[in-house]
Amino acid sequence: MFGGFFDKLKQGLSKTRNTINDAVTQVLKLAVTIDDDLYEELEEVLITSDIGVETSVEIIERLRKKVVSERINDTEEILPAMKSIIMDMLGDYETSIIPESTPEVRLVIGVNGVGKTTSIGKMAARIKNNNYKVLLAAADTFRAAAIDQLEVWSNRANVDMIKHQEGSDPAAVIYDAVQAAKARKVDVLICDTAGRLHNKKNLMDELGKINRVIDREYGEAKKETLLVLDATTGQNAVIQAKQFMEVCPIDGIILTKLDGTAKGGIVISIKHTLNIPVRYIGVGEGIDDLQEFNSRDFVEALF
Repeated sequence: MFGGFFDKLKQGLSKTRNTINDAVTQVLKLAVTIDDDLYEELEEVLITSDIGVETSVEIIERLRKKVVSERINDTEEILPAMKSIIMDMLGDYETSIIPESTPEVRLVIGVNGVGKTTSIGKMAARIKNNNYKVLLAAADTFRAAAIDQLEVWSNRANVDMIKHQEGSDPAAVIYDAVQAAKARKVDVLICDTAGRLHNKKNLMDELGKINRVIDREYGEAKKETLLVLDATTGQNAVIQAKQFMEVCPIDGIILTKLDGTAKGGIVISIKHTLNIPVRYIGVGEGIDDLQEFNSRDFVEALF
């Protein structure tokens, strides 16, 4: 993933890096010894970088133990120690936008404005460019512009789309999309669904119905639910994720707009507090700016 991808990630994380890395470096430069004051200052830096209180406290707690167990007495060794702790928290996993097995259904959920439709379009383009057959389902039928917006992306990515009228039953759209996917021997069916969190009961019923249709009509397909979150909202993204977890199980997160924020530390907070992996990240406006998340590259790009 190094080379072009890593450079793009590094560039996309520049605002976050300027916040975290510069502040940590500054604190360590001024520190004479490794003491409680140093730990407190580092904890403050992490909290203000949107890593969240709970996660920041945990990082510093682990750092204290590491300093003792590895007999670290030079402040220059603190940053590498922190990097390895964060790496450990994120887990060393790799993920791929390209399907491991086909057919596959990806249900994409998220509130309005987080970049859900854009992420679907970018994902579709990437899969299509790797010679897989992709179909989109416009099952976010309650928002006026959602179907039109998805259509724009289906044209950009040059993939087919199944849609009904605005206000239709989302499960009926999914039913038709599944039949089309089977008939056309589609590799990946990507479903855009509504994200009306303010009405959790309705959303739960709707997603339950959609899942039942997929299980009944397309049992042979691998299915996963991806939640789209906007990195610029910081800790609010974690709250949103918790609310969605009450509605349905989530397999992974697509974190958008990482390039436009200094709150990239949210990645660490999401993994630690919710134990859901960040699978893909958006680091730009272009159609190829949705990337696989690689924890090692992320930590390297952050510091």
